Amino acid sequence: MDKEAIRTCLERYRQGAATMEESVEAISRMPYEDMGFAQLDHHREMRQGFPEVIYAEGKTNEQTRGIFSRLLAESKKSVMATRVSKDMAAFVRETVPEAVYDEASRILYVRRNVEAADESRRVLVLTAGTSDIPVAREAALTAELLGNAVDTCFDVGVAGIHRLFAHEKEIMRANVIIVVAGMEGALASVVGGMTARPVIAVPTSVGYGASFRGLSALLAMLNSCAAGVAVMNIDNGYGAGVLASKINKER
Repeated sequence: MDKEAIRTCLERYRQGAATMEESVEAISRMPYEDMGFAQLDHHREMRQGFPEVIYAEGKTNEQTRGIFSRLLAESKKSVMATRVSKDMAAFVRETVPEAVYDEASRILYVRRNVEAADESRRVLVLTAGTSDIPVAREAALTAELLGNAVDTCFDVGVAGIHRLFAHEKEIMRANVIIVVAGMEGALASVVGGMTARPVIAVPTSVGYGASFRGLSALLAMLNSCAAGVAVMNIDNGYGAGVLASKINKER
């Protein structure tokens, strides 16, 4: 839903192409749609500039397919679902063959009408280790679908900090930096101390027992001595991509 959809509906009524009842019914569906198992927020695109995104984990294949199809029908912009399994993606693509599945990030999406990215304002996504890549890919692809130029540097954690310094140029040219790390989560503090740009830290559930499935990294990032580091929830790459996009597009 966007303002143009409302204008089109009203114009059809004014020209006699739609009855009063048809117009009222069309406009009544615009704020939200009751599917019984879900209340689709079609108004979100107008409020926030991007349609509702589906969190697929915990949903059935049929529910995800139904929601995905309705969002695709009601929006002109990209539609995406996060935390989608390979089997669920295949099931949805039987009905929506144009949907693309990114197995690394577990995002299923249809890319439409993405605004041209400002190449001078780039988002950089860093990971401490290779095991953090799935969450990083979720953040990077989300930012891309929101119209940002995105760079990635993987496996540059503090256990071999010379690998991070080799990417100093990318760090210095980025407008927003997302740091994805598990274990002790130290990479966010190091990067936060290297740049004046905002840093979004994402703790991951990667690590041995005392990492407590990401809690250790989360607490370390919250206690960062580097100023200007914001912290997302554990494994929330999607949230980091959205926040990075909002910061990146502020003028």
